Amino acid sequence: MARKGILTTAINKPTSQPTGLAAQSTDKPAAKPAAPIARMRPRGAVGALQSSLTKLQENAVQEIDCALIDDAGYEDRLGLDSGAQRQLTESLRIYGQQVPVLLRPHPKQTGRYEIVYGRRRLQALKGLGQPVKALVRQLDDHALVMAQGQENTSRQDLSFIEKASFAAQLQEAGYERQTIAAALSIDQPMVSRMLKVGTAFPLPFLRQIGSAPGIGRERWMALAKARELAGGASRAAALMSRPEFLTLESDARFEAVLAAAETKPEAQVTPPARAKPRTLRSDDGKALADLRKTTKGLTLNIPSRTADGFDEWFNTHAEALVSELHNRWKDQRTDD
Repeated sequence: MARKGILTTAINKPTSQPTGLAAQSTDKPAAKPAAPIARMRPRGAVGALQSSLTKLQENAVQEIDCALIDDAGYEDRLGLDSGAQRQLTESLRIYGQQVPVLLRPHPKQTGRYEIVYGRRRLQALKGLGQPVKALVRQLDDHALVMAQGQENTSRQDLSFIEKASFAAQLQEAGYERQTIAAALSIDQPMVSRMLKVGTAFPLPFLRQIGSAPGIGRERWMALAKARELAGGASRAAALMSRPEFLTLESDARFEAVLAAAETKPEAQVTPPARAKPRTLRSDDGKALADLRKTTKGLTLNIPSRTADGFDEWFNTHAEALVSELHNRWKDQRTDD
């Protein structure tokens, strides 16, 4: 795919390429040769020489120490697929780097650079202890955003939420929607739909879920609404804090968080207060027994430690005593 006015030149594609480089090509497809560019009229011999040297430098692929490269732009990947990253690292180890990354000189630190795109390759090469092959372009912040955004549109592996989050980051940085639309090569109505999702979630929350490649806009909107329910956000946060959460695949993490946020808490049933016992006393006021009335029945308790043998006597005569009391109850009912 040809770049749209961001890269003024491109590297010629190698005449042959080893097999097994698919992992590299998914990160950035090789650029087609660009048409020659008309030179600006130099101002004198020194200006002409400087212009020529600048163009030669921008056209050349340079090897740069990874330690000299800082991050720049906006976060366009919500977590890396460890399996895919291992595959890319192995490809780079065996075949070498075939596709350069794009850098710009650091705007504040001489001798350092900022990466525009090619972060996966940069990370893999850091792990291998190898320098990175790069094109270096003089890009201001606006051109950097456009370059990164157009690179994103050429990749098929970015999920909906990664693009939506990228758009939200651009809006937060103060870019107008027209610029966001141009950077992502989409129309402004689509920008509005993406921003509605991208701005609904904080970036740390999205990093924990990951790219969720199988989840589209409607499901993300459902999660946004579920987090607004009473306790929805806290239930989701509690689930995401568990160690086993990160062992799930990204799509499964999304489904688990949505289910937790949508779960309605069970109604809290307050158990009835336990009935207090009524103490039965002798004529002289001594406690003889406790009588407790509950929904299940009537319970008589004669504590052995204070009964002085009354509990044993009652146990022996309980049948006769209860029978006598029952007869008295029946007689009273008849009288009434």
